[in-house]
Amino acid sequence: MPTKEDLLAKAAKPSQDALRLHRFYRGKIQVLPKCPVRNLGDFAVWYTPGVAAPCKEIRKHPELVWEHTNRGNSIAIVTDGTRILGLGDIGPEAGLPVMEGKALLFKYLGGVDAVPICLGTKDPDEIVRTVTLLEPSFGGINLEDIAQPKCFRVLDRLRAVMKIPVWHDDQQGTGTVVLAGLRNALRLVGKELRRVRIAMIGMGAANVANYRMLLASGVDPGAIVACDSRGILHPGRSDVEAARDEFAEKWRACTDTNADRIRGGIVEALGGADVCLAFSAGEAIQPEWVKGMRKDAIVFACANPVPEVWPWEARAAGARIVATGRSDFPNQVNNSLGFPGIFRGVLDVRARAISEEMAIAAADALADFAVERGLGEDDILPRMDEWEVVPRVAVATAVAAQRQGLAALHVDAERLHADAVRRLRDARASVETLFRAGLIAPPPD
Repeated sequence: MPTKEDLLAKAAKPSQDALRLHRFYRGKIQVLPKCPVRNLGDFAVWYTPGVAAPCKEIRKHPELVWEHTNRGNSIAIVTDGTRILGLGDIGPEAGLPVMEGKALLFKYLGGVDAVPICLGTKDPDEIVRTVTLLEPSFGGINLEDIAQPKCFRVLDRLRAVMKIPVWHDDQQGTGTVVLAGLRNALRLVGKELRRVRIAMIGMGAANVANYRMLLASGVDPGAIVACDSRGILHPGRSDVEAARDEFAEKWRACTDTNADRIRGGIVEALGGADVCLAFSAGEAIQPEWVKGMRKDAIVFACANPVPEVWPWEARAAGARIVATGRSDFPNQVNNSLGFPGIFRGVLDVRARAISEEMAIAAADALADFAVERGLGEDDILPRMDEWEVVPRVAVATAVAAQRQGLAALHVDAERLHADAVRRLRDARASVETLFRAGLIAPPPD
C-alpha cells in the first residue's frame, strides 16, 4: 500500500509536466476550418461576395442561423476566475489554462466546439449582462469556477432570461455524476435512495447542487444532515439566517433538513448515516468517525488532491464503498463523465434549457451503462476511456428535452445516437490525424 508521501509525490508529477508542456504548446486548443479551401477562389464562397447570401437569408429568417453557421455546435465556457479548481480567486488570466482544458475535453469527449471566455469582472450583474449579450453567437453556455453564493444567482438569472441552455458544471455537472454513482453504490449494498440517511459534509456549490438533485430525485430533506465549516445546519444557525439573502440555498437547507435537529459537527453528522457526500477539505474526516455510520456505509470523499478521508482508512473503519475525485483511485467522481454527453444532447435537439429532469435522465444513463457492463464495489461509474457512454448520455438528455417540450428539433433516439457517435469519432480522428501528420508536435522529453 503506498504511503501518503508517495501519493502526494505522484499527485505533484502532473503539475510539473503541465508547466513544461503548456509553455511548449502555448495552450491546448486552436481554430481549424471545417470547409475545404482548394484554392483562393473558394474564399468567394466562404467570404465575400458569396457570404452575403446566407447573411440575407438569416436576416429574413433568423432561425436559419442554426443551418448556415456553426452556432449549433458552439458553446461558451465563461468564468470570472473567482474559484478556479482548488486555487480560489486567482483571476481571469490565471484561470484561462483551466478553461482551455475544459474546451479540449468538450471537443475530444463530446465533439462540441467550446470557446473559453474569462471575464474581467467579479460583479454578478455585469456577468449576467455580458453572458446575455453573447447569446447570438452560441448554442449554449457553460459557467465554470464562479465563487458561491454568486454562482447560484448568476445561474438562476441566466436560466430565466436566455433562450439557450445555461449550465454550471460545478453545480449541475457534479450533481449528475454523484447521483449516478450513488444510485449504483446503493444497488450494490441493497439500499434505496429514498430510505437512507445522508450526511453532506461541506455546503459549497457542489454539495448545494447535490442537495438540489437529491430533492429532485425524491429524497426526503429531513433524512439529510448537512454540515459546513461551522457545524451542522439547523434552524438555530443564526449566522446563516443573518446572511439568508446572500446564502438563500444554505438557509433553506437549515430549515428543511435534519428532521431530528441534530447539533454538533462532522462526527455527529456521520453518526447513523448510510451515505456520506463530502465536498469540503482534505482529511476533514477522521477515520474513526466513519465507524459511527451504519453497516455497508457509502463514502464519497471528493476533495482534491487529498480526499476528506483516504479510501483504505474509510474501508478499514467500516465503509463498504468509497469514491473520490482522484483518477488514481477506484470510483472516480468525474464531471467529464457528464458534461460532454449532456451538451452533445442539448445541441443536437437545440434545447433551450437543461432541466433537473434532463440531468436526472443523464445520471440514469451513466448508472445504467455501468450496470450493463458490470458493477463492482470498486467500479460503480463509467470511466473516461469508456467513450461509448457519451452517446448514451447524449441520447438520454435529448430525449428528456423533447419529452419536456424544451427542444426545437424532434429527432428519434436511433439517429441521435448515430450522429453523436459520428461526431465523437470525427473529433478523436482529427486529433490523431494532426498528430500523425506532425501538425501537432510530439511532446519533448
